[in-house]
Amino acid sequence: MNIMGVLAEDEKQMTLIYNSETSIGKQTLAYAEASDKKLLSIDISKTKITGTQWAEIASHLGTTIPSLVDEEHPNFVKNYGDDYVNLSEEDWIKVLQNQPEVLTGCIVINGKESVLITNPSDIVKYLGVDSKEIED
Repeated sequence: MNIMGVLAEDEKQMTLIYNSETSIGKQTLAYAEASDKKLLSIDISKTKITGTQWAEIASHLGTTIPSLVDEEHPNFVKNYGDDYVNLSEEDWIKVLQNQPEVLTGCIVINGKESVLITNPSDIVKYLGVDSKEIED
């Protein structure tokens, strides 16, 4: 899989990076699949994303890799405790690669816009539904 191509800002395709083993991942995927938009879905519980790709995703989101990790997730707390965790960027990437369930939500890349979704229904804003259709 080539995320570089994924992040090529294709206006005709939405990319969803999600974890099928989480309820937010399953629900967000269902919303995305129900849309008419061409969808590339990447299930991180089955497809490993490289460190370079995670760095590019975080950059595209305008955030840091540690901010993509849910530090309150039970599996993260079990491995690292619930106090402040000081990890290198490489270590944060390893956390995402080895414990994909700790991803904070789902990542939607739609053209030039990228967003981290933590509420599955929020994806509706990015599905390209014409606002006139909603008003009618």
